[in-house]
Amino acid sequence: MLNDGRTYVEAEIAFQKTRLSLAANRSKSGIIYVLGALALLHLALIALVIGAVISLIEWLGPVGATCAVVGTLLVGVAIMLWLARDKFKNLANAFKDNPPADTL
Repeated sequence: MLNDGRTYVEAEIAFQKTRLSLAANRSKSGIIYVLGALALLHLALIALVIGAVISLIEWLGPVGATCAVVGTLLVGVAIMLWLARDKFKNLANAFKDNPPADTL
C-alpha cells in the first residue's frame, strides 16, 4: 500500500514536471510572437507619425508640421504620465497605515 502511494506521488510529480515544461515552451513561443507584434505596431506608429508630418506640410510648412505632431505627442505623453501618477499615488495610499477612503 505504501509503495502504491509512493508510485502515485512520483507519477504525479513527473506529470506536473512535463506539464510545466510544456507550459514554459508554449509561453516562450507566445512571448516571442507578442514581442514581434509589438515591434510591428511600433513601426506602424512611426509610419503614422511620418505620414502625419508629411500630410501637414502642405498647410503648416515643414517646421510647423513637425511642431504640431511633436506637440500633440507630448500632450499625449503628459496625459499618460499624469494618469499613471494618479494610479501610483492610489497604490501607495493603499499600503499606508491609514489610507484615505477614496483609494479603497
